[in-house]
Amino acid sequence: MKVIDTIALILVIIGAINWGLIGFFNFNLVDTIFGAMSVISRIIYALIGISGLWCIRLFFDNK
Repeated sequence: MKVIDTIALILVIIGAINWGLIGFFNFNLVDTIFGAMSVISRIIYALIGISGLWCIRLFFDNK
C-alpha cells in the first residue's frame, strides 16, 4: 500500500498547487495544459479527488 499512498499524496500536492495558482493568480494550470473541462482534465480532477479521499486514511494510520 506504500506505493498507492505515495501516488495519492503526489496527486493531492499537484491539486493543491493548482488551487493555489487559481486563488492567487486566477490561473488554472490543468485547464491550460489539457483544455477547459476536456475529458483528460476531468479524469485528472477525478483522480485528484479520489486521492484526497484516499489521503484521509493517512490521518488514522498508526505507523
